[in-house]
Amino acid sequence: DGMAIEAHGRITVYEPQGQYQLAVNLIQPKGEGALYQEFLRLKAMLESEGLFDPDRKRPIPELPHKIGIITSGTGAALRDMLNTLRRRLPLAQVILAASPVQGVEAPPALVIALSSLNKQNPDVILLARGGGSIEDLFAFNDEALARRIASMPMPVVSAIGHEVDFTIAD
Repeated sequence: DGMAIEAHGRITVYEPQGQYQLAVNLIQPKGEGALYQEFLRLKAMLESEGLFDPDRKRPIPELPHKIGIITSGTGAALRDMLNTLRRRLPLAQVILAASPVQGVEAPPALVIALSSLNKQNPDVILLARGGGSIEDLFAFNDEALARRIASMPMPVVSAIGHEVDFTIAD
C-alpha cells in the first residue's frame, strides 16, 4: 500500500461483463505514491502539534449506555456492529449518524456526523468502515476530521479497515 509502481503487461477485456483487465508480467517499484506521501506529511504535522499524544485519549466506558455510530447506512460494517451490540450489550441505546465513508464527500460528512452526535452526548462514538485500498480509506486521512476527533469530549473509537490498515483517524 502506498507504493508507486510501474507495471508492464497487456490489457484485455473480460467480455461477459465488459470489464478491462491488466495482465501484468513485470512490476517495478518507483517509490512512494502521492497519497502515501500526503498521509506521512499530515501525520507528522499533527503529531508535532500533539494530537496523537496518548495523554489525550479518553477512557472508554466499560458498559456504555448510549453508543453513537458513524458509518455508511448501507454497509456491512453497520450490520456487523448492530449484530454484535445486540448480543453483547442489548440494553445500550444506539444512535446512527449515517455518512459516506469513501470519496470526496466523505470527510466533510464525517465531520458533520461527529458534530451531530456530539449534541446527543453519547458515552462513546464508533467511527467505522470496512477495509479497502489506500484510496478507499483516504477519507479518514483528512485534517479537519482529525481535528474534530481530537476535540470531541467523549472517546471516539476508530474501526477503519482491517488490522493492516492505518489512517490518521486511528
